[in-house]
Amino acid sequence: LNNNPSRYKLTLSGMLRSPKINFHPPFLMLMPVPLGVESEAVITIIPQDFIRQSRIRVKLPELELADGTRTCPFSVQFPEGQDIVLSSDGTANELICRVSFRSSKPMSFLGDMVFIDQEDNRLLEQQTIVFLPYTHTWHCTALIKKL
Repeated sequence: LNNNPSRYKLTLSGMLRSPKINFHPPFLMLMPVPLGVESEAVITIIPQDFIRQSRIRVKLPELELADGTRTCPFSVQFPEGQDIVLSSDGTANELICRVSFRSSKPMSFLGDMVFIDQEDNRLLEQQTIVFLPYTHTWHCTALIKKL
């Protein structure tokens, strides 16, 4: 001030937080059904540490059948929308996700269902073991993927 330089020491601190999502329930089982019949379950996606609105999309696994054709027996729907919206207190809305599986052929599968935000952050991966031959069960375990 007034051509009188003063020295100030400015210390900043903060905490780095990466957006992530959790699932409820953390484990998911689809009920056994006959071939060609859809099996469906609903999970709640719980966003955490988002600093702005985002949109979630899902990368579904493809399976290669014995004859060489590729198929995706999964479908995912967000009946109330797939946008993460922040409230005035900084918390994010929960999302409802409906996961379906339908196959006309018995199959075994081990793979990933990946949830990605609009900035291509892979937020959380779900490890899936899908439809062991003739048991028709799906087990889904949430695993945090660090990138």
